[in-house]
Amino acid sequence: MSVSSSHCAASRILQIGILGFGPFAQFLSKTMIRQGHILRAASRTDYSTPCAHLGISFFRDVGAFLEAENDVILICTSIVSLSEVLQSLPLHRLERPTLFVDVLSVKEHPRNVLLQVLPEESDVLCTHPMFGPDSGKDGWKDLALMYERVRIRDEAICSSFLQIFESEGCRMLEMSCEEHDRMAARSQFITHTIGRMLSEMEIQSTSINTKGFEALVQLKESTMRDSFDLFSGLFLHNRFAQQELENLELAFQKVKQQLVEKMNKEEQNLNDSKLR
Repeated sequence: MSVSSSHCAASRILQIGILGFGPFAQFLSKTMIRQGHILRAASRTDYSTPCAHLGISFFRDVGAFLEAENDVILICTSIVSLSEVLQSLPLHRLERPTLFVDVLSVKEHPRNVLLQVLPEESDVLCTHPMFGPDSGKDGWKDLALMYERVRIRDEAICSSFLQIFESEGCRMLEMSCEEHDRMAARSQFITHTIGRMLSEMEIQSTSINTKGFEALVQLKESTMRDSFDLFSGLFLHNRFAQQELENLELAFQKVKQQLVEKMNKEEQNLNDSKLR
């Protein structure tokens, strides 16, 4: 069933529990609240103050959070803490079958952990909003949401959740978690890697910037606003990332070799001309 084919079911107001309430979760929650959904949050850090400002119920007791009448539990933990967080949940306190949705930047890892840890009756939807607080600050129109219906029995709830993004004008991309990770390793992971390399080089804006160099400075700055936990998660929990890192290194060596060969040829030509 396509997302757009379920507009009738998708119009319902959802009760959404958010697990992990860092900057990305706060960014998503503002749109969900504006759409009229009822939100709850639980996190290892005390976010009771920002939740109060947003009109969100904050739970210090994760067991009570699970017992609340959540249609959806949205997982917004870091990639590296996901397994530990999920395995520590008192899932026996779930009152009814619930749709679990993750928004992590890798997809096979959360899919596998969710299927391993969750009760069989829980639905699983893996998603990756391909945008964040910077790129999505002026709206989500034409920004991409990748998703895979991993284990869905309640189509109405699933479609209602996806409608949050479709109604904002997102490009809805249904694909497998494997396909996502393969492409993300060649795009998102490489982007973050190059941004961090530029940071290690301490590149700075100059008085003679070209547009291309300005883009590199912007890439460095936007990359460094993300945590190293996110970057390491993109590497550790995407099985395609190591090969892309090796490809990047090989590409650098090849370009370097071409330059060295050109330099050696120029020197040889110069020496030959002196002998003539």
